[in-house]
Amino acid sequence: MKQRKKKILFILPTLSKGGQERVASRLSFSLPGPFEKFLIVFYKDKIDYPFNGKIISLDLPLFEGAIKILAKIFLLSLQIFRVRKIKKEIKPDFALSFGPEANAMNVLSNFGLKTKVILSMHIVEGIYFKDYPFLFRWFHNFLMRFVYKLANKIVAVSQGVAQDLIENFGVKKEKIAVIYNLQDLEEINKASLEDLGEFKNLFFGKKVVISMGRLVPQKGFQYLIEGFKKVSEKFSETILVILGEGKLKGELEKLIKKLDLKEKVFLLGFQKNPFKFLKNSSLFVLSSIYEGFSNVLIEAMACSLPVISTDCPSGPKEILDPDCNFPIKKMKLGKYGILIPPKNSDEISKAISLLLEDELLRKEYAKKSLERARDFSVEKIIPKWLEILK
Repeated sequence: MKQRKKKILFILPTLSKGGQERVASRLSFSLPGPFEKFLIVFYKDKIDYPFNGKIISLDLPLFEGAIKILAKIFLLSLQIFRVRKIKKEIKPDFALSFGPEANAMNVLSNFGLKTKVILSMHIVEGIYFKDYPFLFRWFHNFLMRFVYKLANKIVAVSQGVAQDLIENFGVKKEKIAVIYNLQDLEEINKASLEDLGEFKNLFFGKKVVISMGRLVPQKGFQYLIEGFKKVSEKFSETILVILGEGKLKGELEKLIKKLDLKEKVFLLGFQKNPFKFLKNSSLFVLSSIYEGFSNVLIEAMACSLPVISTDCPSGPKEILDPDCNFPIKKMKLGKYGILIPPKNSDEISKAISLLLEDELLRKEYAKKSLERARDFSVEKIIPKWLEILK
């Protein structure tokens, strides 16, 4: 007798230029045969990554500025019944959502339905929303406590995210599964071999320090650029390349000009294939102030790059030095990479200089990077998802 395909409905705000979006895309391709996949995406024209299934867009407009928060809450609340209608038509066995707004939509549209609700959390909410207005934070915490209580399962991408859910939202430990973000190492390796094209001359004959992420305060790029100033004075043939777009682009360009680094630091924007840039670089730096897990760190390691990362909450320490249980106050040579304290340009400079000077250490960490990246491969991570999706 032919086995019925289980149906999974993915729910995301966008499928564009982000870590959780890339994970959802990879998961849609990596889950094995007996799954039929659907995706609800909230915002129109925000699909950059491929999806292995049927895509349903709610075609909501994107708002900017002060009206953004209120407009999003109002528009999304109006869509609850629409998402519920889609669920009733598809009859998915599982509805898997990514991020707070999609998670709230998933739960609130599921009353009376038999669909199993799984929420995926990629941020430490207590830190992510700390600068939002007080009333928003109060409403958000109240709503999400309710949402988490009604979910069947919550997948946290790191131990730090899981701890935040337990301590700040009262989620029971047994409801949480920690599943690290999967990486398709074969896909990354294949993409990394692509030619650099117009950027070939920029990289030729130079040692390249690379970083990537959205150009927002969270990523701490100002500290990386300030730290690189000292590096550039000592290593004249070294450049810094940053991949990504964001609202701080203008400010970072001003900082680059102020520090007289226009010939040394290059903002190359969002790149659909970042792996060819990683493969042709000398080392990777994650300068974030906070993360949920940090996909880009694993992606760099999958390209055999030695890595430097801030010991920010949460994720990097779990990846680079899993047995370390104390906060990093100064540069530490971890098991799989170098850890430094956040918001510290001097320590960034020291760590980059150390790897540029010490070729043996650089090669040793490059080897360890690939070794560690294999722990996040499809083969290692998918069985953990299948435990939930049964």
